[in-house]
Amino acid sequence: MPPHLIERWAARHAVDAARRLAEAEDLADAVAQEITPDNTLDTYTKSWRVWQRFCRSTGLPEREGSRGALVAFVAWMLREGQQNGTGYAPSSASTHLAAAVVGLRERGVKVSGDDQAEARAALEGLAVQLLQAGERRGRGQAVGADVDGLGAVARACPDTLTGDGDKALVLTGFHYASRSQDPAGLITGDVTVHPRGLVVAVLTGKTKHSVRNAKIRYADNPEICPVRAWTGYRTRLVAEQGERWADPSTPAFVGIDRWGHVTGGMGPDSVTRAIMRISTRAGVPIAWTGHSLRIGLASTARRKGRDGIAIADQSRWARHSRSMLGYMQIDDGWDDNAAAGLT
Repeated sequence: MPPHLIERWAARHAVDAARRLAEAEDLADAVAQEITPDNTLDTYTKSWRVWQRFCRSTGLPEREGSRGALVAFVAWMLREGQQNGTGYAPSSASTHLAAAVVGLRERGVKVSGDDQAEARAALEGLAVQLLQAGERRGRGQAVGADVDGLGAVARACPDTLTGDGDKALVLTGFHYASRSQDPAGLITGDVTVHPRGLVVAVLTGKTKHSVRNAKIRYADNPEICPVRAWTGYRTRLVAEQGERWADPSTPAFVGIDRWGHVTGGMGPDSVTRAIMRISTRAGVPIAWTGHSLRIGLASTARRKGRDGIAIADQSRWARHSRSMLGYMQIDDGWDDNAAAGLT
């Protein structure tokens, strides 16, 4: 707490009130820390380290967020900002810029909106120059899962508890368009068996959270049915690992080591690694990532003629979300072509 702020409060409200206001500020900071997602805090930490490397490299003061410093930061990131001396992709540079501004403000540095906007405009302009020069950076959009891939995954899963868990993770995740953090956050009580399928209570929203019940129906093809995969996996988990895993408070998906021992609940990173491992074992042409199931639901549903609002509701996107529209990938642009049949 800055001493000058406490002194101002004391002069205005007396010492006891100033002390209570300072304690309230500390509480507010603690609450903000508690409700900020771990991955967001991790991004802030990494981006501040990037800012510190920039300042050491250029000799600029670390706690100064002037227009020139921010624009220089952007140019440095695109030119040589990575640890190996190569430039960042514009999307990564954008993330680091935003997080570095947060870090500066948290440390009491004044950063004006105009200065930040000018740095962002510089970033966009430099990114266009990279494209014009034929340079494309970044991994691009992850490949989406598809029905053929789901079948290959189901056939490649061994007849073990690990195999059953892998199958349930992928098949259920595809049908509610999961991000890697979604299955990691589920507990057993979040998944309810219904006469027509499953109801999965998924925490939705990156900043403003709510719970949405995604409904997953029985599939016509038993081989890739998410409901059968889930019930088979959970039945086997309880049979082999004990009744305690039937408790609604236990993790919905668990990690299992090479000896068949449960290691605990899965985190987002372990879910991403599992999906890559599962898809590689199945021999899909390009290994899936933690976002492939989410992309796959949107693009597959779109190709099968599902309404965009229905896709958004199932997937927990805002209706008419730009991200969702981007995920509705069109394979070759011929079947779903806005210009087709107009003349």
